[in-house]
Amino acid sequence: MMSANYISTLMLSSSLRSSITNNQAALAKASKEATTGRFADVGLQLGATTGSDVTLRADLSFADQLVDTNELVSGRLDITQSRITQLGSTATDFLKDLIAARSTDGGGRIILPPASSNLQDLIGALNVSYNGSYLFSGINTQNTPITAYTAGSASKNQVDADFLAAFGFSQSSPAVSTITPAQMQTFLDTTFDAEFASPAWNTNWSTATDQVMQSRISTTEIADTSVSANQTGFRKLAEAYTMMADLGNVNLDQATFQVVVDKAIGLVGNAITDLATLGGSVGTVQQRVTGATEKLKVQQDILNNQIVKMEAVDPTEASVRVNTLQTQIKTALALTSQLQQISLVNYL
Repeated sequence: MMSANYISTLMLSSSLRSSITNNQAALAKASKEATTGRFADVGLQLGATTGSDVTLRADLSFADQLVDTNELVSGRLDITQSRITQLGSTATDFLKDLIAARSTDGGGRIILPPASSNLQDLIGALNVSYNGSYLFSGINTQNTPITAYTAGSASKNQVDADFLAAFGFSQSSPAVSTITPAQMQTFLDTTFDAEFASPAWNTNWSTATDQVMQSRISTTEIADTSVSANQTGFRKLAEAYTMMADLGNVNLDQATFQVVVDKAIGLVGNAITDLATLGGSVGTVQQRVTGATEKLKVQQDILNNQIVKMEAVDPTEASVRVNTLQTQIKTALALTSQLQQISLVNYL
C-alpha cells in the first residue's frame, strides 16, 4: 500500500520559523562566546568537571576579598604608624624643653604652653579615625578612645580632686608654693601615678580595649592590625604632659618644681623608647601585610589562568559559527518571504 506525503506552504513556513528561532538562540550563544572568549553556559559545557571550576572561582573570590581587606588594613596601619612617629617626635622635642626648663627661673611658666599643647595633640592623635573606625580604640572601633582633658571632664575632675585631697587646696592657689619636694614626690609616685594605671585610666581617660583588631591577611595568616590607646607609652606621655600642664607648676618652689620635672623627664624618656618599640611592631605587621598581598596577587594570576583555560572557547571557531548561523537565518528569512508570496490564485 502506498502513502502520500502532503506538502503545504503552511508546513514549510512553520518549519522555517522553527529553524529561525533555534538559529537565533544559537546565534546569541555563539556571539556571546565570540565576544567573551568564555562558554556561554559553563556548567552545561563542562559537565562533570563543573565542580572543579566552581572551586577555582571560590578560591579566586576569597583571594580577591583578602587583597581588598589588606588594602584597608594597610591604610589603617599607615596612619597608625604616622601617629606613633608624630608622637615620638613631639615627645623628643618636649624632653629637650624639660631639660632646659629644669634649671631655668620661671621654668614652670615656660613649659606650660608646650605641655598643654602636647596633651591636646596626644588626645587628638589617639582619637584619629579611618574609614569610619577609630584606630586606637582596640575592638571598640565605634567609640572615641580618649576623653578630652577639659574643665568638667572625668580626667580633669579626678586630677583636681586628687590634688585637693593631697594638699588641701587647688592647683591655682598661691599656697601651691608651700608644697615641699617630699610631699610632691609622694603625690606623684602614688596618687598621681595611679590615675594613669588601671582601673583609673580606663574609668577616667580611656574607653579603648586592650584587645586589638585582628585581620586575616592571607589564607593562613592572622595579624594584630591595630594599636590600643592603652599602651604604656601613651599613658606615660599623658601623665607627663598633664603634670607639667596642670599641677600648679607656675607657683611651685624651685626645688619642688624640679621634682615634677625629673619625674616628667623619666616618663617621657621611657615613653620615647616604648613608642619606638611600638612603631617597630607596627612596621613588622606592615611588612607582613605587604608580603601577603604580593603572594595573593600571584595566586590570583594562577587561579585566573586555570579558570580561563577551563572555560575558554576557540574564538575562531565561535566566529565561524556566528557567520554560519547568520547566513542560515538570512536564507530562512528569504525562503519564508518567498513562501508567503505563493498563492493558488496565481495558477488558476
